[in-house]
Amino acid sequence: MIDLIIEKSVQNKGLVFILTGIMMIAGWYSYKSLPIDAVPDITNVQVQVNTSVEGLVPSEIEKFITYPIESEMGGIPKIEQIRSISRFGLSQVTVIFKEGADIYRARQLVSEKLQTLKNTLPSNVQPTMGPISTGLGEVYFYSLEAKKVAKGEDRIKQLMEIRALNEWTVQPRLLLVDGVAEINSIGGFAKQFYVQPRMGDLAKYGIHLEEVLNAIKNNNRNTGGGYIQQTSEQLLIQASGLVRSIEDIENIPLKKLPNFNTVSIKDVADVKLDKAIRTGAALVNGKEVVMGTVLMLLGENSRTVAQDVDKKVEEIRKSLPDWVEIKTLYDRSTLVNSTLSTVQHNILFGAMLVAFFLLILIGDLRVTLITVITIPLSLLATFIWMKVFNVSGNLMSLGALDFGIIIDGAVIVMDNCVRVVGQRAKEAGRTLTRSEIKKAVTFAAKEIRSAAGFGQLIIVVVFLPLFALTGVEAKMFTPMAATFCFALGSAFILSFSTIPAVASVLLSGKVKEKEPFFMRMMAKVYMPIIAKALKFKKAVVLIGVFSIVLGVLTYNRLGADFLPQLDEGSIAIQFVRPTNIAIDQSVEMQKISEEIILEFKEVQKVISRIGVSEIATDPMGVNISDTYVLLNPIDKWPIINGQRRNKEKLVEAIKDRLEKSLPGQSLIFSQPVQLRFNELLEGVRADVSFKVFGEDMEVISKIAKDAARIIAKVDGAGDTEEEVKGKSPVLRISPKIENLTSLGISKENILSTVETAVGGSEAGY
Repeated sequence: MIDLIIEKSVQNKGLVFILTGIMMIAGWYSYKSLPIDAVPDITNVQVQVNTSVEGLVPSEIEKFITYPIESEMGGIPKIEQIRSISRFGLSQVTVIFKEGADIYRARQLVSEKLQTLKNTLPSNVQPTMGPISTGLGEVYFYSLEAKKVAKGEDRIKQLMEIRALNEWTVQPRLLLVDGVAEINSIGGFAKQFYVQPRMGDLAKYGIHLEEVLNAIKNNNRNTGGGYIQQTSEQLLIQASGLVRSIEDIENIPLKKLPNFNTVSIKDVADVKLDKAIRTGAALVNGKEVVMGTVLMLLGENSRTVAQDVDKKVEEIRKSLPDWVEIKTLYDRSTLVNSTLSTVQHNILFGAMLVAFFLLILIGDLRVTLITVITIPLSLLATFIWMKVFNVSGNLMSLGALDFGIIIDGAVIVMDNCVRVVGQRAKEAGRTLTRSEIKKAVTFAAKEIRSAAGFGQLIIVVVFLPLFALTGVEAKMFTPMAATFCFALGSAFILSFSTIPAVASVLLSGKVKEKEPFFMRMMAKVYMPIIAKALKFKKAVVLIGVFSIVLGVLTYNRLGADFLPQLDEGSIAIQFVRPTNIAIDQSVEMQKISEEIILEFKEVQKVISRIGVSEIATDPMGVNISDTYVLLNPIDKWPIINGQRRNKEKLVEAIKDRLEKSLPGQSLIFSQPVQLRFNELLEGVRADVSFKVFGEDMEVISKIAKDAARIIAKVDGAGDTEEEVKGKSPVLRISPKIENLTSLGISKENILSTVETAVGGSEAGY
């Protein structure tokens, strides 16, 4: 088969060149449309079920919502693991499926199970599935902020307007961008009308809170009345009753008194426009903002999506009010382009290095150029295979390309072609004709096919075990092995098709077989060494055995890691504060922390998210904040004591300053993408976690503290902290059944009063 390919390639070189040109065009097109990211996406197949809950404490959320959902999911096929978390205001159940499961089929099965739970869960909760995204889905961060920051109450109104602007103007337009799955917003205040009853006036008129709530509901709705026909026209009927202003709410009637006076809302309550209770906040450089996170759809090209979102942001910027500005906080395409630039530099440098050594070893510029064209051709062919098999381009897959190995087959073929052509020219005593060169090239390529093919086959066999990996290891290393095999296979085909065809056209019939100068010099050095080695065979063998033993002993003392950490160019800090801290206090502590971090000249920008965002992909409490510290280019870092400190020293300095200036919070340092992967894969933010299970929270907390103290003493352990810092205090109101019975009051009256008077109830749309 290979012999036939060689013969046909040399005989039909025009067709080979045309096919090679088509392959180059297809390879370039594949490269432009190839999914590109900085690192492989190792996220497992998972579906998140998030449920917003009001009026229940975490233990009740676990009992009435989280546990029923978790139990119901157990019957779905191909489930590998189910984990959950219950926090104030939120229940999250994460269903992890086995590798190879289709994400859309998995979401369909989860959705069907949620439908069967409708009658089991409390009536006021509605579970929803998280977006179809992955750990690398956060491709773009933006912020909305006022150009002139107001103070006091005006600042709250400002943040309310900015949040409304984001919800009604920015988010809908960004969702139209191809590849965007969802926009996750956090920060600001939701604008709401508040009706705050005056309990004394309610008692005066004998009106219950439930009556106020029902009155607002009944007077805040639209109804349809079908249609009527009048002569030749058809008129639709609608009764409009939605409230449109504070005055409309104040004038809603509640009760008719015996003196025929009407008691309305304004007689027993204060109505005003105010902010809703929030469970999350966002800050940039110590100032509160409204932040949006663009989540990419699963399988899309992160660089393309981020660039398209950035273009859309530029369009939105032109249509915003003059007092508001939108800023780009993080653009994934910047990291991807930086990574690709590094890969491209390494590929180009590697190709030039291979070409340089080939020129030295072969000693012929023309032969070197024929051999080196295998590098770009095999690379373009590799892009085609990557596109066909949906292998993304990243630091692992593209960085695996070793052109010294890939070009090995072409080197063997060309070396033999030069030898045969030179030998036949010497035998003929003249310059070979082009027909004779074609025959010589065909013979030489056939003669060496076994040696070239067997060498490359051995290399492919070495990579085959990587295809047997599963889980995270498979997602990380299989693309690397696949890309390398694609490149090696493409180079093998090119070595016996395009290379012989090019050689039959470009090789000169005057080629003479001779040793290059460099090889002659190396032979002069090597021959005495090999002669001495053959003379003292036992000593050489003993030295070899000793080296092997020493290598094994040294290897056993080396540390081991799954992968070297990629320097993302940014720092992620997680602040863990006491569980019972209020969100306003947590925000104030975060502002001070960010001001401290900004004192370091290496820092360009500080971005943070506190608590739960609108889409609770990360169910943090208000006591936890994820902070991203974006750094300036290294050449702009200050010189201290004659040198610039590295990133590790900067982290130590930031940690030391924060701990001294603002005690009472724990600090966990990581990197943005690394932090997100840990959250999605294991449900925790640390690289290594220790989980304690049980029913008694006091015992669990004590064991966690003891474990953290012991683990911190292990060599190599960095930040070691227990995630839960105590319990949130609960003010319990327990109705006294005996007293209620004597007064003729039901327990429901007490419960609904507490619910409405303290937590608030929603009335109308």
